[in-house]
Amino acid sequence: MIPFVTEPDLERVLEAARDAGAIHAHYVVLRLPWEVDPLFQQWLQAHFPERAARVMNRVREMRGGKDYDSSFASRMHGEGVWADLIRQRFEKAVARLGLNRRENRFALLDAARFRRPEMVPSPAATMKRRETGQLDLF
Repeated sequence: MIPFVTEPDLERVLEAARDAGAIHAHYVVLRLPWEVDPLFQQWLQAHFPERAARVMNRVREMRGGKDYDSSFASRMHGEGVWADLIRQRFEKAVARLGLNRRENRFALLDAARFRRPEMVPSPAATMKRRETGQLDLF
């Protein structure tokens, strides 16, 4: 999520994802490690020159005054007032849209549709299929 660029669309993106079939959502606040930082700042200056300073100031506020903080506890979501506000907006939108519910956690892992193959072919039968060009998955 890029402050002042993609962040204003947070709720609309989550709604579109839900409408497309998503049952879970997650976010990451902009991370600018190593060589990505100058490239992003060039892109930002080229495409959003009027917002570039605001974006970078907000990033630094969420990263302890730096463009990037690799600390495990804060690198994905940032820290501070602005990071908390984004987290609250995300959590409220997710709850309102019915995403990330506990009952959705294993919804896609329904093993009831799986069946054991009735017959596993013998090595001789497998060899014969290879000779005839018919391959086998088992």
